[in-house]
Amino acid sequence: MQEEKGISKKPRRRIQMTTSKAYSETLTVGDKLWGQTTLEGNRGELIKKTYLLLGLSVISSLVGGVIGANSPTLVHLFSGWLGWILALVLLNGIPQIALSVRDNPVLGLAALVADGFVSGLVLAPILQLASVVAPDLVPTALILTAVVFVGVTGYVMTVRKTFSAPRGLMIGIFFSTIGVMILNTFLHLGILGMLIAGAIGVFGVLILVHATSEALHSPEADSPIAGALMLFAGLFNVFVAALDILLRLEQSDE
Repeated sequence: MQEEKGISKKPRRRIQMTTSKAYSETLTVGDKLWGQTTLEGNRGELIKKTYLLLGLSVISSLVGGVIGANSPTLVHLFSGWLGWILALVLLNGIPQIALSVRDNPVLGLAALVADGFVSGLVLAPILQLASVVAPDLVPTALILTAVVFVGVTGYVMTVRKTFSAPRGLMIGIFFSTIGVMILNTFLHLGILGMLIAGAIGVFGVLILVHATSEALHSPEADSPIAGALMLFAGLFNVFVAALDILLRLEQSDE
């Protein structure tokens, strides 16, 4: 595929969202991925509300992404070093503000939605590049992320007394497999493409289940706002990783 006029081939700087780790980490990675958590008190209801708020973050990030990708000004801004530094400040600063007002339903929700919206805006350059290089890339990354979200969310919403990380993994991987099969039907990925997409899906499930276990054991995740921030950070990184990998593979075939 020939390089489109005006589209920069500069190395893409990877934007990742981080969450605060100012709490005691008593569980290992293995515990978070293979263990079980008893949902004592209102913990079960809390994690369900957390996932509902996570859905709002995802929707607001989609709106931000559409606006950013269609704004030449934002694409130009976040393509440079100044925009990259601004993105890092925003992606780490807004969650801290949201955490500080998490006990205020109105301000906390507003900060959570703002976090999702800004997260979509800062992806403007890579979304715009992907839409020109290969229009199917963004929908593919969105579908992979969506099936991971739907699979794990569906399990969380049915949990009553115990959250089982292995069961969440199995359900998430099952949904990811179905998603890859659907993608192959429309995009004809081929064997290698299906394997790569499947690997991205499994990686996404691992990230989200790990983040869910972390939220269930974190003293900071004492409200749905705080938990949703932690989970959105993981889901955001899954989408960025999926899009980045697919875009690099597409460009390597040119």
